[in-house]
Amino acid sequence: MSPAPSAVEVVTYRDAFRADFERLNRQWIEKDFRIEGSDLDSFADPHGMFVAPGGEVFFALVDGQVLGTCALRRADGDTYELCKMAVAAEARGRDLGDALMRAALTTARERGARRMYLVTNSALGPALGLYRKHGFVLTRSGPELAKETGYSRADVEMSVDL
Repeated sequence: MSPAPSAVEVVTYRDAFRADFERLNRQWIEKDFRIEGSDLDSFADPHGMFVAPGGEVFFALVDGQVLGTCALRRADGDTYELCKMAVAAEARGRDLGDALMRAALTTARERGARRMYLVTNSALGPALGLYRKHGFVLTRSGPELAKETGYSRADVEMSVDL
């Protein structure tokens, strides 16, 4: 009989995990896209980019190892943007994305948000499925999103009312 899978623990930002934030996001971005200036800015200072202005960075740990991350960016008084969702390739299918999503949605609601949105790429099927599972719906799509967001890979915007 195999041992039960280890539980996922989601924690908020810790400077000790900054390198994990970069590592996990580089894995998925470099696989299909390219690292851009705004990626580098968030890697250099996730606390300053997300936490200090009223957002958060979450880490999914299994047996103390950081295997997933995502960030919440405060867009305005009642809106947050979900950013930088990443799960290590070897840990996919173990509900880490769900755990991170629940933490992000709960935190946004607790902080008074009425809406959360994200931008992503139409080729990222598993990510789109995760977002839909948690209530996100397509709000816009097209190449103009790349210009607006500063990410050449962005071609889909989704949102959920909280």
